[in-house]
Amino acid sequence: MQAAFQFRSLAGRAVVTVVIIVLAIATGGDSTLLTANAETHPALADEGGLPDLGGAIGWLNSPPLSRKFLRGKVVLVNFWTYSCINSLRELPYMKAWAAKYKDAGLVVVGVHAPEFGFEREHTNVERAVRGLNVTYPVAIDSDHRIWDAFNNQYWPGDYFIDAKGRIRYHHFGEGEYALSEHVIQELLKENGGTGLDGNLVQDSADGAEAPPSRDVESPETYVGYARTERFASGRIDLDSRKTYHLPTNPSRNQWGLGGSWNVGAESAAPQEASGKIVFRFHARDVHMVLGPTKEDNPVRFRVTLNGTAPGDDHGVDSGSDGSGEIREPRMYQLIRQKGAVEDRTFEIEFLDRGVQAFSFTFG
Repeated sequence: MQAAFQFRSLAGRAVVTVVIIVLAIATGGDSTLLTANAETHPALADEGGLPDLGGAIGWLNSPPLSRKFLRGKVVLVNFWTYSCINSLRELPYMKAWAAKYKDAGLVVVGVHAPEFGFEREHTNVERAVRGLNVTYPVAIDSDHRIWDAFNNQYWPGDYFIDAKGRIRYHHFGEGEYALSEHVIQELLKENGGTGLDGNLVQDSADGAEAPPSRDVESPETYVGYARTERFASGRIDLDSRKTYHLPTNPSRNQWGLGGSWNVGAESAAPQEASGKIVFRFHARDVHMVLGPTKEDNPVRFRVTLNGTAPGDDHGVDSGSDGSGEIREPRMYQLIRQKGAVEDRTFEIEFLDRGVQAFSFTFG
């Protein structure tokens, strides 16, 4: 997820930079005003009509919504999935915009389109929506029918629709929130919205929803063999039990397994207690997508940072001694460092059987 967003964002910034340089030359080098205008007055094109929203297997916080029902409203359609760090970091803005602009005519529609198998389950999505305090309408798009109708390819993917039912702007990946909010304000003004003071939402989130640090040099890394990279514990035996050995001196962004594991396409599962995963990383935060194989059997774990308990650098899902429990499938924040960011070695040991490890993300 992150790699695709980084590539697209970097490409987009490069294009914008070229345009600003050319315009700055034409105006005697005064690029400050041009940059500000580009950020606060986005070009709103007609990108086509709002696709059908009828493919959801269910809706939360609302009866099913249709194009006809939404006509006359400004609509923000947000494609997300609840274990994606990029989606989670965007949520504070979605929730704030839904509340701030509701009376002015904005409807935020979250379309939950799963990446991992457990995110297809209605009960898991419902629990996540409740736990994340999402109160605006959410379409459960477990079969990706709405995703396909939009021809969307990204988490998060945001589509801004005017009161006539036309898509006027889109944005992929997290970030550029001021620009997105200006789009909302412009579309509301077009529709006669009042009480728009021009002020912008400020992010005050903490935990996993907080913005990333400015020093992240470790990419999202999948544990399942279908998409994994930089594995440093030898050859992976596919879909079969094998004993792996932790790498003794992994380089930055290398990772490995210790103990008996079965590595599948989407995830890996330790076959006995004391299964370990190690990752050499460079970031403030370490997150993992983890889940128990049976929800009535919580799995205990212990994490270390450079071989010792994390202390004050523990995450919201681990204690200062590194301990914690996995009770439902989701993203767990295991490390949030308070000091300077540098290369460090993260290790997690699962003290019980019955867990699946899906991916690492960093912040």
